[in-house]
Amino acid sequence: MGELPDGEPFIVPLAVPLVAGPSGMAAVMLMGSREPERLGEWSLALLIAWGATAAILLCAPYLYRLLGARALSAVERLMGMLLVAISVQMLLDGVAGYLADSSLA
Repeated sequence: MGELPDGEPFIVPLAVPLVAGPSGMAAVMLMGSREPERLGEWSLALLIAWGATAAILLCAPYLYRLLGARALSAVERLMGMLLVAISVQMLLDGVAGYLADSSLA
């Protein structure tokens, strides 16, 4: 794996699927079933997200050379914290939805 920096590495397997993976495709399918006339717009948005993700991944070696190891480590930690914040919010939304549904029954 090469040289590991000091501390724990952030391993973030959900970052790409959250942007343009199965959840994005499911959202387009759901919105397309509700408003079929806008399916083209949502599909285009998903394609743009795929393209942006692919461009970032393809430019990774150039970004590494441009920014350096310290800057990329800082960005990696920032994105890890952002992903943790998103996951906590999703968990809290799920718990709140479950409690709201169980109180109606």
